[in-house]
Amino acid sequence: MKSAVENLTPTRVKLNVEVPFEELKPSIDEAYKTVASQIQVPGFRKGKVPAKLIDQRVGRGYVLETAINEGLNGWYQAAVQESGIHPLSRPEVEITEVPDPSATDGELKFQAEVDVRPEIELPDYAGIKVEVAAAESSDADVDKALDELRGRFGTLKSVERPAADGDFLSIDITASIDGAEVDSASGLSYQVGAGTMLEGMDEAVTGLSADEDAIFDTTLVGGDHAGEAAQVKVVVKSVKERELPEANDDFAQLASEFDTLAELREDLAKQAADSKVVEQGVEARDKVLDKLVELVEVPVPESVVEEQLEQHFKAENSHGEGEHDTEEHRAEVKANTERAFQNEIILDAIAEKEEVGVSQNELIDYIVTTASQYGMDPNQFAQIIDQSGQVPMMVSEVRRRKALAVVLGQAEVTDSEGNKVDLSDFVRPGGEEAPAVEADAETEAEEAAGETVANDDPAAVKF
Repeated sequence: MKSAVENLTPTRVKLNVEVPFEELKPSIDEAYKTVASQIQVPGFRKGKVPAKLIDQRVGRGYVLETAINEGLNGWYQAAVQESGIHPLSRPEVEITEVPDPSATDGELKFQAEVDVRPEIELPDYAGIKVEVAAAESSDADVDKALDELRGRFGTLKSVERPAADGDFLSIDITASIDGAEVDSASGLSYQVGAGTMLEGMDEAVTGLSADEDAIFDTTLVGGDHAGEAAQVKVVVKSVKERELPEANDDFAQLASEFDTLAELREDLAKQAADSKVVEQGVEARDKVLDKLVELVEVPVPESVVEEQLEQHFKAENSHGEGEHDTEEHRAEVKANTERAFQNEIILDAIAEKEEVGVSQNELIDYIVTTASQYGMDPNQFAQIIDQSGQVPMMVSEVRRRKALAVVLGQAEVTDSEGNKVDLSDFVRPGGEEAPAVEADAETEAEEAAGETVANDDPAAVKF
């Protein structure tokens, strides 16, 4: 078999494939067996009909057509492997020449047009310069951390007053559409200001005391009527506030390994400072990736964008969120998808250049971290991704993270006050980001494609 690649655009090629008769013959022989098992001829057992009789009954042309249909994918895959291209879409195949059905020689010729991963030229990314916000932790940061710690040991106390921001309520709700009740629930717990239930809930319950109610208009987000406009009646059954323990030495001994409040505050101050460094690292990482995208031109195949758009809005529609399918939202998802694709191509090229590998322990660490983001048992999560064939995707994500960390480790990072930022604690010696990064912001790729794997890394894209 011979194949040749013709570049149509930076992201689309045409494969010209020629299959000689001697390579086509095994498929023809197999096609005879297939046809023989499909027809019945008096005097012959099923599957034992001679080839000449098959030619008389159905025609050699039909056998040849069957052979080509059954063998075409294998020849296409062989041509892909021989040419070294990386297809991104289904091929559009056109058969341009077939052997004469009556002959015992000749060749099959076909063309396959397909979108492929573009080849890019990497710039000199060593010493990329980025600026991040100055990392200054204050007493306010320590006070906030201390209050959060006190909140973990707080108790809920019933109060006889209207509900205010931060209060904990027990509520009953009833949803109606056009005057007909469609759903209800009793004894729900809700914290005012959390914004985790229905749009308009916080405004409706604020100012209500126990046994008081309010009615508000909203859009339902679950059940059979998800996505529909409804009127919701909410009844406040009780109002409670969190009572925090006093911040003193006794609390320090209760909530930590320290004997005094001063020692606890000192430790919280160190944690706040470390957190600021992590924030700087995350900001630097994102800006380094932005710089790479600015420096490298990565053409994006239209078919890839269209496929992701279709998947994204199909998922939204299935969850009753079809009203979000607006021109502005489509433009946003399209831009995010294009950017995610560019991230992937660039980081894969860097990983190749830097010979970045992924060890089994690194993959396990990543799976454990991702499982914790879902609140799942790591073993159960690992089984799911293994059964769904997503392990190679996970390996690629870890590899891209490490590639980005390599570039970040070579970057020149300064803060807004002109001070040099040392990210050695943020980036491991091998070029991998420290675990503290794993739990921060959202990934634009996840937003774009609506993928199922949660990840904060803008490099963690899946195509």
